[in-house]
Amino acid sequence: MSVPVIVIPREKLVNMGLKYIHSIHYQSTPEELIQDTLRIGEGVLTSTGALAIRTGEFTGRCPKDKFTVKDPTTENVIDWNDFNVPIEEKYFHIVHEKIMDYLNQKPEIWVRDCYACADPRYRLNVRVITEKPWTNLFAYNMFLRPEEDELENFRPDWHVISAPDLKLNPKECGTRQHNGVIVSFRHKTILIAGTGYTGETKKGIFSILNYILPHEKNVLSMHCAANMGEDGDTAIFFGLSGTGKTTLSTDPNRKLIGDDEHGWTDDNIFNFEGGCYAKLIGLSEEKEPEIFNAIRRGSIAENVIFHPGTNQINFDDGAITENTRVSYPLDFIDNAQEPSIGNIPKNIFFLTCDAYGVLPPISKLTKGQAMYQFISGYTAKVAGTEADVTEPKPTFSACFGAPFLPLHPGKYADMLGKKMEKHNVNVWLINTGWTGGAYGVGHRMKLSYTRAMISAALQGKLDEVETVMDPVFGFAIPKHVPGVPDEILIPKNTWNDKAAYDGKAKFLACLFAKNFEKYASDVSKEIFEAGPKL
Repeated sequence: MSVPVIVIPREKLVNMGLKYIHSIHYQSTPEELIQDTLRIGEGVLTSTGALAIRTGEFTGRCPKDKFTVKDPTTENVIDWNDFNVPIEEKYFHIVHEKIMDYLNQKPEIWVRDCYACADPRYRLNVRVITEKPWTNLFAYNMFLRPEEDELENFRPDWHVISAPDLKLNPKECGTRQHNGVIVSFRHKTILIAGTGYTGETKKGIFSILNYILPHEKNVLSMHCAANMGEDGDTAIFFGLSGTGKTTLSTDPNRKLIGDDEHGWTDDNIFNFEGGCYAKLIGLSEEKEPEIFNAIRRGSIAENVIFHPGTNQINFDDGAITENTRVSYPLDFIDNAQEPSIGNIPKNIFFLTCDAYGVLPPISKLTKGQAMYQFISGYTAKVAGTEADVTEPKPTFSACFGAPFLPLHPGKYADMLGKKMEKHNVNVWLINTGWTGGAYGVGHRMKLSYTRAMISAALQGKLDEVETVMDPVFGFAIPKHVPGVPDEILIPKNTWNDKAAYDGKAKFLACLFAKNFEKYASDVSKEIFEAGPKL
């Protein structure tokens, strides 16, 4: 059992309503949390020493079950929509009391003090209270870890309280079903009940930073990865889950700043997190050695299947979910940037997983096109990252992160546009999706080709290359990229049925246009006219 070596903030926990806990495990080490998980029978060790756990009923986020308290603080600031679902404050109190009563009946709980934002000017102290030791280990891996001498005077700005095994009564609690995530900006608390999916914890904090930083600090918050070259040139990679942020930013020749969440200030970019949360499906040591080698003692492998009779992960088995994941601290990556802060970006990559096989594998965007694509946020939802998604389907997610953006997309787009213009940033659209046909006919773009394209762009090898304009989308497509066959650069050339390609291209263009109608009145003529030509 964990033995705390630091004074537990019992009085503060009692004031929250935690009164009858027999054993509070505070600031447990990763090894203690691993042993606690094994002791209660909720995990096993893999052949490489990682802790394999099952998250239960939910193996992905549940966007329909995330609620934000509508009160005087948020009423006129939050962009209320399908992702920012309002809930009355009384239900927050009801659920908070339910969770407290539930945790008070438990023989033990785990408490961790940590923080978000690597730039100390924007540090957000977080206290995470969990029913499960493995959720606490996830918080250790994913958030930034304070020094021991900082703990005595630690003042949490926000609380996250997680009770996966507590089933809510929707009629009593105001939720849609028995699980729910409730965010209160007034009480600075995130309540998580009925779901063990660890990603709810990290995305909960991400969502509140997407409110605090742009709204209160004039810092652009971004759903992106970031890395830095030897000469300090920084690149950022926007994209939804499954489009390649973690994979493509984890480059042995560049320092990893972070794989998912960053802020852009007047003088730098910085990671919000202290770890990575990588998809495991289809992983191989050959293609992604850095991530493969991070699956070791201290990391958590979620919802994986072993090869029969072994404790070796079968990376191709999605029997439980396609959204198999591993979380690990940033320093598990050999060339992680420490601290995870970088210079103003020189290159921005928009990653999209085009299920139609229509968009070029790499193209350079004008400022207008960049803003159009950022506001559109086109990709395909890739199997497993959300409940009920079992195969890719097209989606538009504003700013490549609509589920996590409390403010109107225009706020983030306006901030990004000004920064791109001020710093003269190169913007590239990268299709990590299908080539040679749509999903079901074509095949996924080779990772080695995508890496070669990004490397060429970063090294300036595409600056003077001859380009051809895509007739529908207007993008400038390079006619040659070192290390990539010329014939795959023009999507139509990879299709056997050229007429079918034309049809799909027109169909996707129409989807873009229809989606953009709701933004048309709020954008400049330059941005509006940067859309596809119908």
